[in-house]
Amino acid sequence: MEKFLEKCEEARKYAFSMSDPIIVHHHDADGITSGSIVINAFKSRNKTYHSRCIKKLDDIAIDELSKEKEVIFVDLGGGNPRVNELKEVLIIDHHQTKDITKFQINPLLFGIDGGTELSSSGTASLVFDEKEDLGVVGAIGDMQSPFQGANRFLLEKAVRKNLIKIENDLCFYGRFSRSILQFLLYSDNPYIPGLSYNESAVISLLSKLGIPMKDGEKWRTYSDLSLEEKRKLVSELATTLINLNQIKKAEDLIGESYVVLTQPKGTEMYEANEFSTLLNACGRHGQGDLGISVCLGVPEAYQKAKEFLRYHRKMIRDGIEFASRNVQDFGKFYFLDARNVIDEGIIGIVCGMYLNPMSEKPIIGVSIGEHNSLKFSSRGTYKLVTKGLNLGNIMRQAAEKVKGIGGGHKIAAGASIPDNKINEFLDEAGFRFLS
Repeated sequence: MEKFLEKCEEARKYAFSMSDPIIVHHHDADGITSGSIVINAFKSRNKTYHSRCIKKLDDIAIDELSKEKEVIFVDLGGGNPRVNELKEVLIIDHHQTKDITKFQINPLLFGIDGGTELSSSGTASLVFDEKEDLGVVGAIGDMQSPFQGANRFLLEKAVRKNLIKIENDLCFYGRFSRSILQFLLYSDNPYIPGLSYNESAVISLLSKLGIPMKDGEKWRTYSDLSLEEKRKLVSELATTLINLNQIKKAEDLIGESYVVLTQPKGTEMYEANEFSTLLNACGRHGQGDLGISVCLGVPEAYQKAKEFLRYHRKMIRDGIEFASRNVQDFGKFYFLDARNVIDEGIIGIVCGMYLNPMSEKPIIGVSIGEHNSLKFSSRGTYKLVTKGLNLGNIMRQAAEKVKGIGGGHKIAAGASIPDNKINEFLDEAGFRFLS
């Protein structure tokens, strides 16, 4: 960690030595938060920069960036050796990397797992020694909770600065922003059979427990409940899951949640999980710059972002419904052909939500990408990773065989390939799983 922090300081000096860099960041929550950290660092010091949000760093993007004198890549760059062809380059990344000769600050190069111990937003925060709250939000968006290793170091730093508050509570989405009815009705992580998406069942449960949904004319949120009301609700949810023999889900009902003290209470920005989903909704639907504006506190940005959040949630619900009927078993992995059905921006999210944490095999999904390409997303489990699964390598090697690009983490990775190479890609991926 000490050597990594020394490299972070070196990276900060290198970044500020640039006269007018283009800050190129990924479009997911981690990419938007890490991009915001770098942009804020330049903006607050009145340093010149310009920025761009992209879905993937392919040959087209590299060719366009070849005109730039200085480039700072954030949450990408480490997986494409063609960045070596560019002029002045700084890479702030956490994905698996190979054959990069440009200046790169990446936790993986220091024995820190970029898939579980530090995201790009955390790395960017440590580079510029600021915005630890956004570092926490980005890590949550990258599915890196509960925090360990360097993430725990970052989290404790954020707590000391009074930017983040740690709470142990029910892990459902929307503790502060959703009414108690919506909070339970749309609970799908975990999904509660008989309760999730069943309004009459939710109303009946709250009535049975003696928990009023309203205080006068105002809808109550979960955060408004008394300690005794929370205890009764959690006990009932746990009992329901245990009776369904879903003991692991019952055990995971309570966990660490992270309140973002720099944001207004009652908004989706006040809790890190909700904040990351809001940013994902922006980036996954072509509004990465709007996500940056939300992170930078632009007043009107939040309301616009909420519109995309509603659309994002509907698309994910529709995607999960499609997946539940169409996932195929390909032996070594599950396969979801979602071409012309699920948008490339959320195919990875759908695959991740479909896969059971105890699954014995990973899942690969495909959707239509840009420029006559196919976009693949793969998801595994921590259990499979401990047995040797490395999806980042599998996606990269299979994509390279068909003149595409791929990579990522051991547990989650993606690829972009020509649209007429799907069978060759899947054959190669299957061979890589066998080896």
